[in-house]
Amino acid sequence: MEKALETMIGKMAPLLDERQRRVFLGLAADVAGRGGVAEVVALTGAGKNTVYQGKREARDLPEDPRARPKAPSSGRVRAAGGGRKSAQECQPGLEGRLLELVDGSSVGNPENPLRWTTKSTRNLSDELAAEGLAASRTTVRNILRDNGFSLQQNRKYVESGNPGPDRDAQFSFINGLSAAMLAAGQPVISVDCKKKELVGNFKNGGAEWHPRGDAPKVNDHDFLSQAEGRAVPYGVYDIGRDEGYVSVGVSADTGEFAVNAIRTWWETMGRERYPEATRLMVTADGGGSNGSRNRLWKRSLQAFADESGLTVMVCHFPPGTSKWNKIEHRLFSFISRNWRGRPLVSYEVIVSLIAATTNRGGLAVECAMDGREYPKGVKVTDEELASLSLERDGWHGDWNYVISPLPHLDVLPRRA
Repeated sequence: MEKALETMIGKMAPLLDERQRRVFLGLAADVAGRGGVAEVVALTGAGKNTVYQGKREARDLPEDPRARPKAPSSGRVRAAGGGRKSAQECQPGLEGRLLELVDGSSVGNPENPLRWTTKSTRNLSDELAAEGLAASRTTVRNILRDNGFSLQQNRKYVESGNPGPDRDAQFSFINGLSAAMLAAGQPVISVDCKKKELVGNFKNGGAEWHPRGDAPKVNDHDFLSQAEGRAVPYGVYDIGRDEGYVSVGVSADTGEFAVNAIRTWWETMGRERYPEATRLMVTADGGGSNGSRNRLWKRSLQAFADESGLTVMVCHFPPGTSKWNKIEHRLFSFISRNWRGRPLVSYEVIVSLIAATTNRGGLAVECAMDGREYPKGVKVTDEELASLSLERDGWHGDWNYVISPLPHLDVLPRRA
């Protein structure tokens, strides 16, 4: 409705004289319904009193169109130069001072209160008033818009921390190896744990269409004590086939849980897709349950390699670069979009929503519960680590390594 109203006003207003435009805005506010005046004011910058006056004049128009007043041939209603002068004309220094206040770097005085408060139209108007310059919030907004300003949100753009000089080289290493693996018909997967979710009638960000006034009612506070539990979605994204698998855990996000999600993906999807596979490439973040220093992750991968007979090649992204992990923007983003605005009231709802996730590119997702308990704090000794068939790559062996099936073991059946 707002977009249609904006389009209609934008096309019609320039064709009308002053009085016609006022009446037209009043009619538009009536059509918009409750809150229509505020909506029209926000879209056009017209004064609230102008819109209200237009509504009154629209109500007073005769029913017979022939009895309605005709527009003057000149297109003007009042003489040139008529009407109240703008705030900028009455106060020549207003616009320049406002722009100085908005640009904090030019204020010069570190004690200026606007350096430490939100630069809203209200605060800017109050600060101008304190300096003897009168400007309403609407005037402030109009001046800012005329000078190319708009409301802006923070953008995650500046990299924090120091990922090191080898960051880009590691990206090239991962891209080259994954391209070679895919060309050879071997599976390449991207793995990570999505944000943990409280299970219950809690607010979930986003919006979806409902009858007006019939939005879902959720708890006003997110108390863990009122939740059925906490869902731990661990994802496996098949880069070559644009397919995903998500294991929804009920326990802790540990290295054993992460590898069990990979194991389940392989047994339910991967083995059928890649019957001739001998190797599996895994790309993962550098921290968390699948971190480059997580010993339990490595020990669990050894067990998986022994069971599956696959040689597992692991590549970790450098610290602070997890957003380049393909699972984030090829799987998790679409899951979040699919369940936006819906309370995750049960594990069954979570599994159903994840499994129903798709996109225009043909993404397919399978999802299942993992009801096992994964204890935290499991220690892997130096002796256990040394017994693994783990070979570190010559390039950043802390990020890139291969875990092969132990030579003295046959392929084992899956653990119970």
